[in-house]
Amino acid sequence: MDGTSPRTDAAIYVAPANTASWDDLRTIFGSRGDPSGCQCQWFKIRDRDWNEVPVEVRAERLREQSGCGNPAAESTSGLVAYFNGEPAGWCAVEPRTAYLRLRRARVPWTGRREDKDDDGVWAVTCFVTRTGFRRRGISRALAHATVDFARSCGARAVEGYPIIIRPGQEFSWGELYVGSRGIFADAGFAEVSRPTPRRAVMRIDF
Repeated sequence: MDGTSPRTDAAIYVAPANTASWDDLRTIFGSRGDPSGCQCQWFKIRDRDWNEVPVEVRAERLREQSGCGNPAAESTSGLVAYFNGEPAGWCAVEPRTAYLRLRRARVPWTGRREDKDDDGVWAVTCFVTRTGFRRRGISRALAHATVDFARSCGARAVEGYPIIIRPGQEFSWGELYVGSRGIFADAGFAEVSRPTPRRAVMRIDF
């Protein structure tokens, strides 16, 4: 892939997932909890089909989509973060058209006119931080890295759909898989709509 220079923030190193090993990705997703069960397939499988696709098949799809272990791959479905050399986080970033559920979801489209078939707009849909590496800036580094990565792959815009965290509110890690508004803002994304009180659409146009 062209233009995929990794991002380094102190102890954090971010690179395209196809340059990582499958073992690294399996370590990040773990064997329990929401990431392990989802395998970053929620936005890629229709609601009516979700329960019919076993976890093992979801994992195999992730392996194929990410191109793990194949640095010469022409595309990949995300980025992998390392902390002091240890696999620590994952972020999904691809053309928006890769995510079937986004076509029917309320958040991306409310209050704005968008061509749902526009391959030039990329989307950041999911963050996974490995247990033991949270609150170390992993998601923030990944959000930053999506900008250069999407631009280098020919995107004309990249957007995310984060949750809005208010002082005193408690959220489970499962709810935060879409990222927080703060990490997107820190990476240079601007809010373009507020479709619900708890969700924003954040975007950068290149």
